[in-house]
Amino acid sequence: MDSAKAQIMTKAQNVLVTGAAGFVGQALIAELRARRRSLRRALRNPAPDNNGSDFDSGNITADTDWQPALTAVDCVVHLAARTHVLHENNADALTAYRRINVEATRNLAQQAAAAGVRRFVFLSSIKVNGESTAEHPYTPDDAPQPQDAYGISKREAEDVLRRIGAESGMEIVILRPPLVYGPGVKGNFLRLLQAVARGAPLPLASVNNRRSLLYVGNLVDAIIACMDTPAAAGKTYLVSDGEDVSTPVLIRKLATALGRSPRLLPCPSALLHFGAILLGKRAAAMRLTGSLTIDSSALRRELGWQPRYSLDQGLNATARWYHQGQN
Repeated sequence: MDSAKAQIMTKAQNVLVTGAAGFVGQALIAELRARRRSLRRALRNPAPDNNGSDFDSGNITADTDWQPALTAVDCVVHLAARTHVLHENNADALTAYRRINVEATRNLAQQAAAAGVRRFVFLSSIKVNGESTAEHPYTPDDAPQPQDAYGISKREAEDVLRRIGAESGMEIVILRPPLVYGPGVKGNFLRLLQAVARGAPLPLASVNNRRSLLYVGNLVDAIIACMDTPAAAGKTYLVSDGEDVSTPVLIRKLATALGRSPRLLPCPSALLHFGAILLGKRAAAMRLTGSLTIDSSALRRELGWQPRYSLDQGLNATARWYHQGQN
């Protein structure tokens, strides 16, 4: 498809969003409502007086009946997933991830195709590509190399969706984001935010890495571009803010946004890794000291997408949200 045709937007008329109460889901719903889109939220516990606009999905499984939610829907945005669980203690983590991220996704996509849904947008993860980069950023064309149960389950879900799309004609679009931050963020980013806000000394001044990040507002815009743009059909895209930073630079920017002074201390990376291994925190140390960069040029080139928010704007918005929660 030539570039002119790629920019012709065909707005999804009726959208079903799963995981609508989550971090990304809430931001997407707010933006879709601001754009006056017709939408239906899939929620575990919708309000009883939702006038039929919400669907009670419960805990999604391979047996969930989606048909009432799919009536007249032409686009599904599938955000619901089993994400990283802190202090994972499941003896068979991969089975637990597959149950929701693969089998429940398969069930939804099969029912969506049968109901005549035109497009299915799936939020995957850069973990499908792998855990770290060296000289070159990840691209959509790289061979997948997931390293953990979550990444493996997301890759398997992508494969399932591509097969369903090929068999049914439903248009599959896959987005792989890196770490997503913004108001409402949880997990590792929130813990880093809290540490910087309380002035904790962080032995990361000597870290020399590069990491891609993604502000939730930019992710929402990318999802909508994938919903609407004909050129996205059948594609897999990587998406980021486009401003790769080192961990020390990120901490300094966070401190500025929070109105604090960063407390960065020098420490050799080898010593950091050794200490992390002793404490059972090797994965956390890798995220802070290793590099993970992505190339989102295909998304920009083919869909005409550009990040609406800079890294500084995203961090400032996140800091405002954090301060409001502390008052």
